[in-house]
Amino acid sequence: MSKTLAALFSVFAPLSIVTIGGGQAIVAEIQRQVVDVHHWMTHAQFVSDFAIARVAPGPGSLLATLIGWQVGGATGAIVATLALFGPTAFLMVGIAHLWKTHQDARWTQALQAGLRPVAAGLILAAVYVLLKGLDGGWIARLTALVATVVVMTTRINALILIAAGASLFIALHLFGLV
Repeated sequence: MSKTLAALFSVFAPLSIVTIGGGQAIVAEIQRQVVDVHHWMTHAQFVSDFAIARVAPGPGSLLATLIGWQVGGATGAIVATLALFGPTAFLMVGIAHLWKTHQDARWTQALQAGLRPVAAGLILAAVYVLLKGLDGGWIARLTALVATVVVMTTRINALILIAAGASLFIALHLFGLV
Protein backbone atom coordinates (compact mmCIF):
# COMPACT_ATOMS: atom_id res chain seq x y z
CA MET A 1 0.00 0.00 0.00
CA SER A 2 2.83 2.43 0.75
CA LYS A 3 4.16 1.89 -2.80
CA THR A 4 0.76 2.86 -4.16
CA LEU A 5 0.64 5.98 -1.99
CA ALA A 6 4.16 6.92 -3.08
CA ALA A 7 3.14 6.38 -6.71
CA LEU A 8 0.07 8.61 -6.22
CA PHE A 9 2.29 11.31 -4.75
CA SER A 10 4.82 10.96 -7.58
CA VAL A 11 2.07 11.38 -10.17
CA PHE A 12 0.28 14.38 -8.69
CA ALA A 13 3.07 16.44 -7.07
CA PRO A 14 4.91 17.23 -10.34
CA LEU A 15 1.60 17.97 -12.06
CA SER A 16 0.86 20.45 -9.30
CA ILE A 17 3.72 22.63 -10.49
CA VAL A 18 2.65 22.64 -14.16
CA THR A 19 -1.02 23.53 -13.73
CA ILE A 20 -0.60 26.57 -15.97
CA GLY A 21 -4.09 27.57 -17.01
CA GLY A 22 -5.80 25.84 -14.11
CA GLY A 23 -6.51 22.24 -13.25
CA GLN A 24 -8.04 21.48 -16.64
CA ALA A 25 -4.63 21.97 -18.22
CA ILE A 26 -3.29 18.74 -16.69
CA VAL A 27 -6.26 16.44 -17.36
CA ALA A 28 -4.56 14.87 -20.38
CA GLU A 29 -1.44 14.01 -18.38
CA ILE A 30 -3.48 12.75 -15.42
CA GLN A 31 -5.34 10.47 -17.83
CA ARG A 32 -2.08 9.23 -19.35
CA GLN A 33 -0.56 8.50 -15.95
CA VAL A 34 -3.64 6.91 -14.38
CA VAL A 35 -4.86 4.89 -17.38
CA ASP A 36 -1.85 4.23 -19.61
CA VAL A 37 1.15 4.24 -17.27
CA HIS A 38 -0.13 2.89 -13.93
CA HIS A 39 -3.30 1.09 -15.17
CA TRP A 40 -5.18 2.13 -12.05
CA MET A 41 -8.42 2.49 -14.01
CA THR A 42 -9.86 2.22 -17.50
CA HIS A 43 -10.41 5.18 -19.77
CA ALA A 44 -14.17 4.90 -19.23
CA GLN A 45 -13.67 5.01 -15.44
CA PHE A 46 -11.44 8.05 -15.84
CA VAL A 47 -14.05 9.89 -17.94
CA SER A 48 -16.70 9.03 -15.33
CA ASP A 49 -14.49 10.37 -12.53
CA PHE A 50 -13.85 13.50 -14.56
CA ALA A 51 -17.60 14.02 -15.03
CA ILE A 52 -18.24 13.55 -11.30
CA ALA A 53 -15.45 16.00 -10.44
CA ARG A 54 -16.92 18.60 -12.79
CA VAL A 55 -20.47 18.25 -11.46
CA ALA A 56 -19.47 18.21 -7.78
CA PRO A 57 -19.10 21.51 -5.94
CA GLY A 58 -15.55 22.73 -5.58
CA PRO A 59 -12.58 22.82 -7.90
CA GLY A 60 -12.48 20.44 -10.86
CA SER A 61 -9.05 19.40 -9.62
CA LEU A 62 -10.85 17.24 -7.08
CA LEU A 63 -10.47 14.64 -9.82
CA ALA A 64 -7.21 13.79 -8.05
CA THR A 65 -9.14 13.10 -4.84
CA LEU A 66 -11.49 10.70 -6.64
CA ILE A 67 -8.59 8.90 -8.27
CA GLY A 68 -6.75 8.70 -4.96
CA TRP A 69 -9.85 7.26 -3.31
CA GLN A 70 -10.25 4.57 -5.95
CA VAL A 71 -6.56 3.67 -5.91
CA GLY A 72 -5.79 3.87 -2.18
CA GLY A 73 -8.97 4.48 -0.23
CA ALA A 74 -9.26 7.42 2.17
CA THR A 75 -5.49 7.63 2.64
CA GLY A 76 -5.00 7.63 -1.13
CA ALA A 77 -7.51 10.45 -1.47
CA ILE A 78 -5.64 12.53 1.11
CA VAL A 79 -2.24 11.82 -0.46
CA ALA A 80 -3.40 12.63 -4.01
CA THR A 81 -5.13 15.83 -2.89
CA LEU A 82 -2.18 17.08 -0.85
CA ALA A 83 0.23 16.16 -3.65
CA LEU A 84 -1.81 18.15 -6.18
CA PHE A 85 -2.54 21.22 -4.05
CA GLY A 86 0.43 21.37 -1.64
CA PRO A 87 3.41 22.16 -3.90
CA THR A 88 1.45 24.76 -5.84
CA ALA A 89 0.26 26.45 -2.65
CA PHE A 90 3.83 26.87 -1.39
CA LEU A 91 5.05 27.99 -4.81
CA MET A 92 2.24 30.54 -5.14
CA VAL A 93 3.10 32.21 -1.84
CA GLY A 94 6.61 32.91 -3.12
CA ILE A 95 5.46 33.92 -6.60
CA ALA A 96 2.79 36.26 -5.24
CA HIS A 97 5.41 38.08 -3.17
CA LEU A 98 7.79 38.26 -6.13
CA TRP A 99 5.02 39.36 -8.50
CA LYS A 100 3.84 42.11 -6.15
CA THR A 101 7.38 43.39 -5.78
CA HIS A 102 8.05 43.44 -9.55
CA GLN A 103 4.55 43.85 -11.00
CA ASP A 104 5.56 46.53 -13.53
CA ALA A 105 8.74 44.82 -14.72
CA ARG A 106 9.00 43.82 -18.38
CA TRP A 107 9.89 40.24 -17.50
CA THR A 108 6.58 39.72 -15.68
CA GLN A 109 4.63 40.91 -18.70
CA ALA A 110 6.76 38.74 -21.01
CA LEU A 111 6.23 35.73 -18.76
CA GLN A 112 2.47 36.23 -18.78
CA ALA A 113 2.42 36.58 -22.58
CA GLY A 114 4.57 33.47 -22.98
CA LEU A 115 2.49 31.30 -20.67
CA ARG A 116 -0.84 32.06 -22.37
CA PRO A 117 -0.22 29.81 -25.40
CA VAL A 118 1.17 27.09 -23.13
CA ALA A 119 -2.01 27.16 -21.05
CA ALA A 120 -4.18 27.12 -24.17
CA GLY A 121 -2.28 24.13 -25.57
CA LEU A 122 -2.58 22.18 -22.33
CA ILE A 123 -6.32 22.85 -22.18
CA LEU A 124 -6.75 21.75 -25.81
CA ALA A 125 -4.88 18.53 -25.01
CA ALA A 126 -7.35 17.89 -22.18
CA VAL A 127 -10.28 18.50 -24.51
CA TYR A 128 -8.82 16.04 -27.03
CA VAL A 129 -8.36 13.31 -24.42
CA LEU A 130 -11.88 13.75 -23.07
CA LEU A 131 -13.51 13.80 -26.52
CA LYS A 132 -11.55 10.73 -27.56
CA GLY A 133 -12.91 8.75 -24.62
CA LEU A 134 -16.48 10.00 -24.92
CA ASP A 135 -19.04 7.21 -25.24
CA GLY A 136 -21.85 7.80 -27.71
CA GLY A 137 -19.90 8.16 -30.95
CA TRP A 138 -20.23 11.12 -33.27
CA ILE A 139 -23.55 12.19 -31.74
CA ALA A 140 -21.94 12.65 -28.33
CA ARG A 141 -19.00 14.52 -29.86
CA LEU A 142 -21.31 16.79 -31.86
CA THR A 143 -23.42 17.42 -28.76
CA ALA A 144 -20.29 18.33 -26.78
CA LEU A 145 -19.11 20.66 -29.56
CA VAL A 146 -22.49 22.42 -29.83
CA ALA A 147 -22.73 22.75 -26.04
CA THR A 148 -19.24 24.25 -25.93
CA VAL A 149 -20.07 26.82 -28.59
CA VAL A 150 -23.34 27.73 -26.86
CA VAL A 151 -21.64 28.13 -23.46
CA MET A 152 -18.90 30.29 -24.96
CA THR A 153 -21.19 32.55 -26.99
CA THR A 154 -24.24 32.92 -24.76
CA ARG A 155 -25.04 33.35 -21.10
CA ILE A 156 -27.13 30.18 -20.92
CA ASN A 157 -26.74 28.11 -17.77
CA ALA A 158 -24.67 24.95 -18.36
CA LEU A 159 -27.23 22.91 -16.38
CA ILE A 160 -29.81 23.67 -19.07
CA LEU A 161 -27.41 22.32 -21.68
CA ILE A 162 -26.82 19.18 -19.63
CA ALA A 163 -30.57 18.61 -19.40
CA ALA A 164 -30.97 19.28 -23.14
CA GLY A 165 -28.16 16.84 -23.98
CA ALA A 166 -29.65 14.16 -21.75
CA SER A 167 -33.08 14.71 -23.31
CA LEU A 168 -31.58 14.45 -26.79
CA PHE A 169 -29.92 11.13 -25.98
CA ILE A 170 -33.08 9.75 -24.37
CA ALA A 171 -35.12 10.73 -27.42
CA LEU A 172 -32.58 9.24 -29.82
CA HIS A 173 -32.52 6.05 -27.77
CA LEU A 174 -36.34 5.81 -27.71
CA PHE A 175 -36.44 6.17 -31.49
CA GLY A 176 -33.72 3.56 -31.90
CA LEU A 177 -31.19 5.96 -33.39
CA VAL A 178 -28.52 5.30 -30.76
